[in-house]
Amino acid sequence: MEPAVTYHLKHVDKHTGARLGELVTPHGTFPTPMFMPVGTLASVKTMAPEELDEMGAGVILANTYHLWLRPGEDIVEQAGGLHKFMNWDKGILTDSGGFQVFSLAELRDIQEEGVHFKNHLDGSKMFLSPEKAIAIENALGPDIMMSFDECPPFFESYDYVAKSVARTSRWAERGLKAHKNPDWQALFGIVQGAGFKDLRQQSARDLVSLDFPGYSIGGLSVGESKEEMNHVLEFTTLLLPEHKPRYLMGVGSPDALIDGAMRGIDMFDCVLPTRIARNGTTMTSNGRVVIKNAKYARDFTPLDPNCNCYTCRNYTRAYIRHLIHTDEAFGIRLTSYHNLYFLLHLMQQVREAIANDQLLDFREAFFEQYGYNKPDAKSF
Repeated sequence: MEPAVTYHLKHVDKHTGARLGELVTPHGTFPTPMFMPVGTLASVKTMAPEELDEMGAGVILANTYHLWLRPGEDIVEQAGGLHKFMNWDKGILTDSGGFQVFSLAELRDIQEEGVHFKNHLDGSKMFLSPEKAIAIENALGPDIMMSFDECPPFFESYDYVAKSVARTSRWAERGLKAHKNPDWQALFGIVQGAGFKDLRQQSARDLVSLDFPGYSIGGLSVGESKEEMNHVLEFTTLLLPEHKPRYLMGVGSPDALIDGAMRGIDMFDCVLPTRIARNGTTMTSNGRVVIKNAKYARDFTPLDPNCNCYTCRNYTRAYIRHLIHTDEAFGIRLTSYHNLYFLLHLMQQVREAIANDQLLDFREAFFEQYGYNKPDAKSF
């Protein structure tokens, strides 16, 4: 039986190993490497689906844990699944809820059967297992589903991470057996192992043996340095099948997208562009612009003169600053639109550079213009 989601490798950058490809899903074929906007509660914050389509988004994320709590997977299923519920006819990926259980729940008890925890909204007792997570994702109806895993802290002890990796492998196998719709929903495995090379190798071996249609790399961008993350990627991507998609979870700063693509990653997601937009921080071709700063009060130029997005074509820095300062929702819409467009356009440029075997040159030029080469440079 043909998997619900497949990957076609088109070209490999001869200098870096970056991959140009296509992700084929039941709701369309999308070029990779790609950035996927995050719509936690079946909505990318402040953005209409038509706007996401307009700016070039292909696959977007929704969050299993949050949709399980509100409105409930049964309501989404009754509506016809996430695609109809949120009026999005392109790709949708759901995580398993595991990361939220381990990051949001103050009290949790990890057992072999699953995780007992308290709902972060009202404190009620909850239980999530591989079988339960897969059942929720089946009901939500995305194109791509993630396995239920444990995401241990990057700097946790070796013994703890070793036990966690073994449990995640067992949970992955249980989730695969519980998956009801493999003909139209693809279930990806998640490689864990923190910063330990042998544990990453073990995790990858376990999951590859289960023949998932795609693989993600989890447990990164959780407090470790960019150097540590890149080091893990350098040996982990090589452990994964060449003919299947590779997804780096929770990463979305421009430098990490470029460096991840250089190390063979095909898919990225992150809440970063909309989260920082709500604080008036934007990503531009010349680096970060914190638009709420006073120096922009009389600046009647576009947010980014080199950007062709809706925001930059129609509004000035002075106007956007005014909106942010007066808590007008339209200001957040404009900064969110721009940041999402910026990252989606960046990935288009990355794909063009890979096609021409010029990703190293593109990285050098982008980092210089963005300001990453400055001593006090910050990631986004």
